[in-house]
Amino acid sequence: MIAKYTDLEGKVVLVTGGARGIGKSICLALASQGAHVVFNYRGDEAKATALAGELETVGGKATGLKFDVTDYEAMTKALDEFTKNVAPISGLVNNAGISKDTLLLRLKPDEISSIIDTNLKGSMMVTQALSRNFLRAENVSIVHMSSIVGVMGNASQAAYAASKAGLIGFSKSIAKELASRNLRSNVICPGFIQTDMTDALNEKAKEEYNKSIPLGRFGTTEEVANLTCFLLSRASGYMTGEVIKIDGGLYI
Repeated sequence: MIAKYTDLEGKVVLVTGGARGIGKSICLALASQGAHVVFNYRGDEAKATALAGELETVGGKATGLKFDVTDYEAMTKALDEFTKNVAPISGLVNNAGISKDTLLLRLKPDEISSIIDTNLKGSMMVTQALSRNFLRAENVSIVHMSSIVGVMGNASQAAYAASKAGLIGFSKSIAKELASRNLRSNVICPGFIQTDMTDALNEKAKEEYNKSIPLGRFGTTEEVANLTCFLLSRASGYMTGEVIKIDGGLYI
């Protein structure tokens, strides 16, 4: 059963990395709540148009903005034009991210930069670019998509874990800095979630991973999306600076 949050109807929410996986499920969940979903895309106009159509089909409004989170100039221009000409953005989901599984001794400087720039710096810069806009909006809520790896670490994911741990520190800092403006900031830390990446695992690997999860299964992108909707809504109005794990008990 999916909870209905009436205050999400008409709420303008930016979801970065919304074209696939967890990000797409979040976009669809928000659209089904009647939200105006704003998503970024990097190049494929046809796919962006198709996603917008899909979101509007389930009941929402959709706007695609062309920018990469690592391109500060293009990103700020697109966001400024939207917030000035269309509407203030009152919800943000910093979901865009990449991963590179490599042992530390083999990790290259450009790989570290790419991961940090996308996962951490990109999220920081999108949030910063929208900060003045947030002062004009009401009931602002930011959700940062970290990872259980950002809390517990993982072999061969040093740079990825560092970037996701950085999001936690960033979220807590702005939660304190902007609380007086009625802005909330929280973090979601997914565990193993069914996505294209986990689908590529062989069955034996999946079985081994499931043994470490008390609930005995991978989570779904819809389950992460439902939690995201809760944090964006007023139902979580007294929550800020929190780090919420959705991992089937993996961290226990």
